[in-house]
Amino acid sequence: METELIKEINRVLKAFPQFWDNNILHRSMVIQAINQKEPKLIKALIYNEKIKSIYSTIIDGIIIFDFDKLISLLKYKEYWPDSFTKYRNSIGLTTDGKYLDRNTDVVLDFPFKDCVLEGGMTKEDQGKDEIYYNEVIARDEIDRLFSPKLFTNTKRYSANGVDKNITDFCDDDNLIIKGNNLIALHSLKERYAGKVKLIYIDPPYNPPNKNNTFDYNNRFNHSTWLTFMKNRITIAKELLHEDGAFIIAIDENEVHYLGVLIDELFPEYENHCITIVHNPRGIQGSNFSYIHEYAFFIIPRGKKTIGNRKIEKENIDFSNLRNWGSESERKDAKNCFYGIIINKETEEIVGFTDICDDNFHPNCNIHKENFVEIYPIDKNGVERKWRYARQTIDSVKHLLKVKNIKGIYDIQIGKDFGSYRTVWVDPRYDSNEYGTKIVNGLVKNNTFSFPKSLWNVYDCIHSIVGNDKNAIILDYHAGSGTTAHAVLKLNKEDNGNRRFIIVEQMDYIETITRSRLQKVLETENINDSFIYTELMRLNQVFVNKIQQAVDTSTLKILFKQMRTEAHLNYQVDLDRVLNNLHEEDGVDHKLSFDDLPLEKQKCLLIEILDKNQLYVNASEMDDESLSISEKDKAFTKSFYQKG
Repeated sequence: METELIKEINRVLKAFPQFWDNNILHRSMVIQAINQKEPKLIKALIYNEKIKSIYSTIIDGIIIFDFDKLISLLKYKEYWPDSFTKYRNSIGLTTDGKYLDRNTDVVLDFPFKDCVLEGGMTKEDQGKDEIYYNEVIARDEIDRLFSPKLFTNTKRYSANGVDKNITDFCDDDNLIIKGNNLIALHSLKERYAGKVKLIYIDPPYNPPNKNNTFDYNNRFNHSTWLTFMKNRITIAKELLHEDGAFIIAIDENEVHYLGVLIDELFPEYENHCITIVHNPRGIQGSNFSYIHEYAFFIIPRGKKTIGNRKIEKENIDFSNLRNWGSESERKDAKNCFYGIIINKETEEIVGFTDICDDNFHPNCNIHKENFVEIYPIDKNGVERKWRYARQTIDSVKHLLKVKNIKGIYDIQIGKDFGSYRTVWVDPRYDSNEYGTKIVNGLVKNNTFSFPKSLWNVYDCIHSIVGNDKNAIILDYHAGSGTTAHAVLKLNKEDNGNRRFIIVEQMDYIETITRSRLQKVLETENINDSFIYTELMRLNQVFVNKIQQAVDTSTLKILFKQMRTEAHLNYQVDLDRVLNNLHEEDGVDHKLSFDDLPLEKQKCLLIEILDKNQLYVNASEMDDESLSISEKDKAFTKSFYQKG
């Protein structure tokens, strides 16, 4: 894609014929000349306003020019057709002729207003429209898009109701943000960089059919989706704590591509792909009925991150704690020979003893006649060993049970002591029983037909922050709010103070997500609250109106309003938007605006909006033309002042 920056570089270099062979640029000569600081070339580059705006910073009137970045573009930008060595010694994902990890393009997504991001679909749901408008923008065309944004319409929700007079934000607040997640992540970075312990996301799955959530750019199906993911993961990674983890739910359509992307973006992390059975009834494909999805667990390399699974005793698969066979004698592991003390009446385990004699361990403080000590000694009197050391067993006492057969006691232990395995099978992961029905029970007119099981997400969160009661958990594809619900559930069970941050740009964040979480606080008597706020919209107002239009005449009225009120791309000839002829895939002639399908008309109008002006920058809160309320100013300042 030839951006304005590339055009300017070519125009500047055309003044230096020694760099050209007909129309082929000798890039190595340009790079060498830059490195040697040839005066004429350096002046031409520095004095070009476009190039200077991208690669220089002015400090006390002195221009600091980043030549290394410019050289990097000359080396790697995809518009060099003669770069036959560009793939040498490299393996990775590519998009439009360049490596994805070097791709600086940005994908903005504008979902159709009735779209619902689902964790899966039944056969009856497969005909449902799930349209995503997405636009690919060159990074050098963006100058304001990622600046911290202004917050508005802020409220606090609790079991006691709604407080609309909110001007302060503190570290103990849960947070719901309505707005584009890529833009919201850049605003969150101001306060939360390096503080988030877990990021859990359930992004759009990108099925390869007419319902593809990225259907508009269907020529670059996988690469556009991957660029969309990369944009968001890259900035989200900056929010992670040094011991933090990332979990991404996905299905079979993009699992392999996503796995490669993760390896490229997280070279210093372990990447584990977990299989989760979420729909025991199955979703019928052409050849197989799918009952599972996947979750990538991205955790710091070499660190013990995954804790023990929380598991109820009735669901534990027990095995014998005694060790038999070869290398099972006491001498084979001296720290695995100890006594386990059992209450004869209740048949409960009450303690341990470290030595084999007639005395109980002094810390037990019990009457010997009511108890019995069990040692791993076989019927022939051979001293053997338990499978695990005393210190290990002491930490998982809840997974031990006593087996009494005619007065002879033995000890059994839950297999893997509740460890998370690489295949998760649990009746609680059924998305219909513990996803749809849970949301239906909390929210009227629920439109989510197949949200994630609450317990599926709960176990994902528990695996990372089960022992960290003050962790921050982020989900920037919030959907119906399952992640936040799971955090509230976990806090209630262990009296934790974990905080959630969730982001969603769809309108259902108000009618479903927010309502669901408020209902959870009310019905489960949870003494907690959350802040709901929105990125203050500018051009995004028109994006929403375009998406909601039901016919061409409405779009034409909107376009007339946009010409006077919206911030539009300065390169667009506005007089020709409705009158020009447009190319359309599959049509052998150009079409007028009226002849285009409604969805293409919407895409066209969204494209002419200036994406730098989707939301109001926090730095512009004192602009009188925007009429920002004092309440919005105060909350925004409070949010960023501790960033």
